[in-house]
Amino acid sequence: MLIYKILLPSEWVAFEALGRFDGSPFDRSSGFIHCSARDQVSLTAARVFGQEPALVVVAVEAEALGEALRWEEAPGRGGLFPHVYGPLPRTAVTAVHEIAGASAVDETLPPH
Repeated sequence: MLIYKILLPSEWVAFEALGRFDGSPFDRSSGFIHCSARDQVSLTAARVFGQEPALVVVAVEAEALGEALRWEEAPGRGGLFPHVYGPLPRTAVTAVHEIAGASAVDETLPPH
């Protein structure tokens, strides 16, 4: 099963250079890395990254994360979201999608 992390292009550059992603400032303040299931990605992108001209969405193999991955309720969002308690390893990334803004997420990513 794949989960998705939405990144700014500069975050993706750092992720590749380090071989892992330790989280955005918001992730670190939350205590986990916020991710989305496929059916949640476009709404998350619009809500959080709506003003960004370019995004990078990485597909992550959920099984590679082991017990660091927890599906938890997001207050006011409805449903369970994948949260990663620890760094995202580059080795767990199965695809990288460069996207021209939040409105292009659904047309760029493979279907559910």
